[in-house]
Amino acid sequence: MKIYTKKGDQGNTSLFGGTRVPKSSARIEAYGTVDELNSIVGLGASYTLSDQGTKWVKKVQEDLFVLGADLATPPSSKTRIDRINEEAITYLEEAIDTMEEELPTLKNFILPGGSQAGATFHLARTVCRRAERATVACRKTEEISDLTIKYLNRLSDFFFVLARFENKKAGTREEAWKPDHQSPK
Repeated sequence: MKIYTKKGDQGNTSLFGGTRVPKSSARIEAYGTVDELNSIVGLGASYTLSDQGTKWVKKVQEDLFVLGADLATPPSSKTRIDRINEEAITYLEEAIDTMEEELPTLKNFILPGGSQAGATFHLARTVCRRAERATVACRKTEEISDLTIKYLNRLSDFFFVLARFENKKAGTREEAWKPDHQSPK
């Protein structure tokens, strides 16, 4: 199979099911941002992770492919695909709960960073929020499953807690953000 088809040279692409849309469409922006997110998660996975973190990340990457297909396929489409479901959301919630059992309670905002993996998952959290905003914007004009937005919302929480968890496992201290309330001199 050739990697290039030349079908997109005029600025259009195909959704699952064959419908052609501009590459600038809200739907393409939403699932394109999910694709970007999955690549960032892959970067995070390339660093040393805890065994449990490795398992969670692999499952999330697989679910991000499902999410991308879900966003690329209107719910009314006759094209049959797997879609994000409540079980995927419950998986994230259970992972968050498990991680939080090992983490100290937050008393301040923390500065994003830490280990390479931790910093990457902080970045993933922000890209996930952008994917969520793009999906919410898309829903204003396109048919989008409510579960896609719920999943992205929970996923950003997952990445925040995963960053903290992997930083702790790596022995990297979190740095609290303490605003300087002094006026400039």
